[in-house]
Amino acid sequence: MLTPPSSSMTESRKTTVTNPPNYSFPSYRLRRTLQAPTKQPVVLVACGSFNPITYNHLRMFEIANDFAQENTDFEIVGGYLSPVSDEYMKPGLVSAHHRVRMCTLATEQESSWLMVDSWEAFQNYQRTAAVLDHFDYEINTVLGGVSAPGGEHRDVRVMLLAGSDLMSTMSEPGVWSDDDLDHILGRYGVFVIERKGYSIAQATGNLARWRNNIYSIPQLVQNDDSSTKARLFFRRGLSVQSSIPAAVIEYIVKNNLYPDDGPGPKKEGQ
Repeated sequence: MLTPPSSSMTESRKTTVTNPPNYSFPSYRLRRTLQAPTKQPVVLVACGSFNPITYNHLRMFEIANDFAQENTDFEIVGGYLSPVSDEYMKPGLVSAHHRVRMCTLATEQESSWLMVDSWEAFQNYQRTAAVLDHFDYEINTVLGGVSAPGGEHRDVRVMLLAGSDLMSTMSEPGVWSDDDLDHILGRYGVFVIERKGYSIAQATGNLARWRNNIYSIPQLVQNDDSSTKARLFFRRGLSVQSSIPAAVIEYIVKNNLYPDDGPGPKKEGQ
């Protein structure tokens, strides 16, 4: 049984939302009518640096969509990448402008249903809980949710899409506030994709109280491609053709985005 929206969440939808200058919420690929009247509509949101975006980021959405179709009563009606703000201050993080553009190029070239939302990227650092609230507000309050085949209104459930590496930080005491964890996992829920080196069981071990809202998905074929490795390959002049969409590679080269990924270890003789 799915938990209905809490009264506190209903109240938060009435809160005035501050948007970046010239911002508009992307909904051009959001499916506004359910295909199956008995399913609950879900939008997946992946928050991250996307520095740069890789095929693995895109593949996570496809894996979650397949899992939802086969194992849940959910119907995925949309998917969004939400790049973090520059104020995240992660070493080697290129500007939000470039990361949003790379994500846009990747989704336009490689997907028919994914979108990029720049709300988080182009303002002060936002907590993941606040980002999910933003999506809930835009989709259910501003757009009015979606419709069932018979025409009746349905609210869309917003859910986080994350790798088991991110989930492992949620299990570490003191990294995430209890209030944020309860908001993210209790109110919204999460699809967790297994990442090499991060057991799902260990990553969610301290999150048992929200287990009914955590959907764990093992990877049948392990792939350890990552943004970190992609940046390293760029620094060394190695090929990333199998890891990053061609349009993104072209953009990175044109703008010389990763000539050096921070201080790093000194080379011999330096």
